Amino acid sequence: MDRLPAFRDFYPEPLPHSDVWSADARQYIFDAWRRTARRYGFREYDGPPLESLELFTRKSGAEIVGQLYNFTDKGDRAVALRPEMTPTLARMAAAHERNYKKPIKWFAIPQLFRYERAQKGRLREHFQFNADILGETDPAADAEIIALLIDSLRALKLTEDDFVIRLSSRQAWAQFFSARGADPERAYEFYQAIDKLEREEESVSRDKLGKLGFTLEEVRGFIAASQPTAELDVVLKNLDARGLGGFVKIDYNVIRGLAYYTGLVFEAFDRKGQFRAIAGGGRYDNLVKLMSGGKVDLPALGFGMGDVVLCELLKARGLLPKFDAGIDVFVLVEDESLRGETLKFIEDLRTAGCAVDYSFTPQKPDKQFKRAVELNASFTCRLERAADGAITARVKNLTDRSEQTLLLAAAVELLRSRSSLR
Repeated sequence: MDRLPAFRDFYPEPLPHSDVWSADARQYIFDAWRRTARRYGFREYDGPPLESLELFTRKSGAEIVGQLYNFTDKGDRAVALRPEMTPTLARMAAAHERNYKKPIKWFAIPQLFRYERAQKGRLREHFQFNADILGETDPAADAEIIALLIDSLRALKLTEDDFVIRLSSRQAWAQFFSARGADPERAYEFYQAIDKLEREEESVSRDKLGKLGFTLEEVRGFIAASQPTAELDVVLKNLDARGLGGFVKIDYNVIRGLAYYTGLVFEAFDRKGQFRAIAGGGRYDNLVKLMSGGKVDLPALGFGMGDVVLCELLKARGLLPKFDAGIDVFVLVEDESLRGETLKFIEDLRTAGCAVDYSFTPQKPDKQFKRAVELNASFTCRLERAADGAITARVKNLTDRSEQTLLLAAAVELLRSRSSLR
């Protein structure tokens, strides 16, 4: 039986086929995301993968339903698998924001689902690093969230030569739009046209803008000038002070299609232009108020970074490490009369933090040693009983082939100090 189209199987390395994904690579990315977020003082949260359908239509409108895995459950409720995490965050924050000191700094790594046409870098499910700050309006928070995004990518050994954060502002575009006396009712239509400038034929963009009272030339002139707004200037200076200025640039081509963004917006792209956006986000000060029915007014900003494009980028740059499925110790049971003592020794090693395996059933020593080599064990160890009845451990280093006989406690300490899990 095959998996569903545009979904993924994750296997441990070495991968059995090119059409599957690496569980080890996924964990490597997740670990980098978590380490970086925690260094920035962010706390991890999560929510249910199944939510009320209204949670998503209230934010994005009824048109989003065509992109969802949605159904009516046995309680006659309209529900959907989450296509994004921000509505869940807004719901959770609105419910209990009084219990948390502001600003709230939270992150999550949810699996998200969208029923849409699969294409390169975009599947029907993916994992995503979401990081958000709630309860702060100062541009310093915008700089902080962008710095977190930069350092999350740097943690995976990507450099200034590999990616750039393109900064823009919905306020800058709003000022450009209103200064020309355009119809406020058509602002969203204008934003959508700008968002597609780089993806549509020039004639299409020219026609769309002309119907709104703009020329393509004046729009391109505004983009080319790249004049930062006051808020963008604050963010740029903040990032420069951190030594991160080389990772960002003003680019008013970035508009972000979602209607709820209210201020600074940004997207991360690879410098070579080989992939879709790596990440995107911005400020959405009205969303919590919208999701709470006006009961809670909490400014917010954040970003999302999916694992699909990021993993492909890391592969292309040769930055995924070799994932050796090794263990620390394979314990040989050559004397079955010592199996009980061996099991206790194995438990002590695991308690000490070592990755340990052994043969469940009696086997010849050479077959057990072969299994140790197959598992890429760093050490083998077997218990021996001396003539006086004392039990010792014979430890063999499989890298340099050296051996030593130790008391059990000393063997545990030696192997603990060499554990890959430390």
